[in-house]
Amino acid sequence: MAKDGTNRGGFRVGAGRKPKAITEKIELQGEDMPPVREYMKSKQKDGSVLYAEEIYNETWEWLKKYGCEHLVLQEILEHFSMTCARLIHCEEAISEYGYLMKKANGSPATSPYVTMSHEYRKQANQLYYQIYQVIKENSSVEVNNLTSTNDVMEQLLRSKL
Repeated sequence: MAKDGTNRGGFRVGAGRKPKAITEKIELQGEDMPPVREYMKSKQKDGSVLYAEEIYNETWEWLKKYGCEHLVLQEILEHFSMTCARLIHCEEAISEYGYLMKKANGSPATSPYVTMSHEYRKQANQLYYQIYQVIKENSSVEVNNLTSTNDVMEQLLRSKL
């Protein structure tokens, strides 16, 4: 510390040995899919089946394809699956009951399923971006295929004429 009380000197930013690429550090090994918990398989009050188990399995296989299944916490995967399943359930309820409902005084109001669907969609997007970030930063496989650039329309719009 200098006489005027400021810190000077020290380590230079960026000095030292450079970190290895993640593909050099990773030891690839097969991971078994953790079992789906019972609450994700339960029937709904209206008798419908929740799709959480199916979404969980598909997401696990997606993570395994990129070699990142061991990097995502099981709880995040479960939350993502449940949120997507609840979103689907709300969308089915909107299809069955409609977008509007009647208030006690007879005036129309937005269905609570629309509001719940909106909230579940926001949660699902946040969880998806967390999972996607893990894949993007740690995948040993090229991640370019995860973006929408594979879409034919995207390619047409991005191409130079």
